[in-house]
Amino acid sequence: MSSASHPAAAAGGDALSLGVEEEFLLVDRTTGVAVPCAPAVVSRAAEEFGAERVQAELFPTQIETASRPCTSLTDLRADLRLLRRGIADHARAAGCVPMAGGTAVLPAASEVPVTDTPRYRRLADRFRPIAEAQAEGVCGCHVHVGIGDREEAVQVANALRPWLPPLEALAANSPYHHGRDTGYASTRILIWARWPTAGPTPHFTSAKAYDDMVDTLVDAGMLLDRRMVYWYARLSEHYPTLEIRVADVNADLDTVLLFAGLVRGLCGVLLAQVRAGRPLPPVNDTLLRAAHWRAARDGLEGQGLDPLTGRLHPAGELLWQLFRHAEPGLEAAGDRDTVADLLRRLERSGGGAARQQAVFARRSRFQDVVEHLTALTDPAGS
Repeated sequence: MSSASHPAAAAGGDALSLGVEEEFLLVDRTTGVAVPCAPAVVSRAAEEFGAERVQAELFPTQIETASRPCTSLTDLRADLRLLRRGIADHARAAGCVPMAGGTAVLPAASEVPVTDTPRYRRLADRFRPIAEAQAEGVCGCHVHVGIGDREEAVQVANALRPWLPPLEALAANSPYHHGRDTGYASTRILIWARWPTAGPTPHFTSAKAYDDMVDTLVDAGMLLDRRMVYWYARLSEHYPTLEIRVADVNADLDTVLLFAGLVRGLCGVLLAQVRAGRPLPPVNDTLLRAAHWRAARDGLEGQGLDPLTGRLHPAGELLWQLFRHAEPGLEAAGDRDTVADLLRRLERSGGGAARQQAVFARRSRFQDVVEHLTALTDPAGS
């Protein structure tokens, strides 16, 4: 894909560019079960949007879209709606509909092989039980922030570490998997964590230290290639972006915009601190992993662990703490009022996981949950 089409290639001026990649499951319109329709949908959608904006994923039950680089949340929303609308149209033509949920709510009717490309075949062969554990796929939402200097991007990734658990809780949207309640708000993050390097980004002293570690892991065979770096914040291999990979995909676009706005505002503040040479507070790796586990367990409705203090707080309280820390960056981007309104709205409606649970509680039918997610995913149906 060209850098001009990448979801967060640098945009003009001093504003941090922002882009979003969304992964969707394709499910049968009647049964709600994931179906391997991606080749047909990708082919049709790529003709409309370009191959760099719509791509296949590990399983042919999945599809990924990439927004254009944006500097306003209004433009980002419009582009994501356009992509979702187009994907929904092309999916219907193939006999399915897109679903923005972190995991497959219902199991597939039969075993789904990996997408038939050389890279995916190699990946499935080398990491067989890990790939098999994903069944027909798990779906995330990846936010790209345009930070062109790799040294600065590494330092921002370091500074982001204690702030990513509350963002994970905000986006938790996968309480059900293959017809069962897992007891977690984000089952996707647990399944995804089985991949090598998936998890909190290690602290790196420099871009060279980052690159040397990635090269070592590739040489050791732990990674198939540099594209298999699955840390929660990673440097793009081809574009001037820092990519945040901690979120479940969400059917509700307001949640996506809230997540993206907070990430951009937070990165703006942290980038300024990096440039000012401000030291970072030490983060204990064990507590950081515990904070991510708690975010996956409780989501937005329960407790969150502050990895800097080791203390539990209501997850919503930690999210507002993040908002206040990011406030100067939100103001600079012109996002403060919008993000505050979206955050208050999310508090009232509940996170994606809680909304799925409320739908299921009415009739105890997983298919109702699928219908809820597919209706919200398609802008024409929401």
